[in-house]
Amino acid sequence: MSVNKEVEVMPYDELLELGQKFHGHKCPAMPLGLRAALAAMDKLGVERATDKQLMALIELDDDHCATCFGDGIQVASGCTFGKGNIKKLHYGKWGVTLIDKQSKRAVRVVAKAETMKKNKESEFMQLRASGVPASQIAYEVVKPLIEMVSSAPENSLFNISEVFDYEWQDAPHTFESTVCESCGESVVTRNARVKDGRVVCIPCSGYGR
Repeated sequence: MSVNKEVEVMPYDELLELGQKFHGHKCPAMPLGLRAALAAMDKLGVERATDKQLMALIELDDDHCATCFGDGIQVASGCTFGKGNIKKLHYGKWGVTLIDKQSKRAVRVVAKAETMKKNKESEFMQLRASGVPASQIAYEVVKPLIEMVSSAPENSLFNISEVFDYEWQDAPHTFESTVCESCGESVVTRNARVKDGRVVCIPCSGYGR
């Protein structure tokens, strides 16, 4: 099933500028995330999520190269950790499944191995691997990578699946909170613990979780 509708989106140059400001430095992985999210949104025929209309399942893990991809996904799709409509799958891959909850349809977009190979072999990534922070790498070094990611055809950057059925169920959203009897700070009720007969937060309880 395909949905054809006109979708208003921010011009790419403005989106890239917004993403770079949000992200904090200029690199190729953040705009790669922008392009991946835009490709998924276009395939589904959906607009940027203002609430929780969309869910993004990103395949990144922690503490590996090019996790900046995730910030591009957030900026372009509106799926953010604050809204709770983005989750890590911890596969260590540069892919995203974008789900339209209303239509119960989804699409998976993943960076091609050739795309990541070009990134890995670049001077930028060699400097990053040697410990140089991205913000301290000359723009002349990273500019060609950003331009390549920004201008290349989608099908040269990504493998894009056909649209498939996917029914997502959100976990119940709670508005209940209490006050830790030890530190006096507010805590979501379901995250409170009981220790020695007192209702306390996890850090004050000494429990792992």
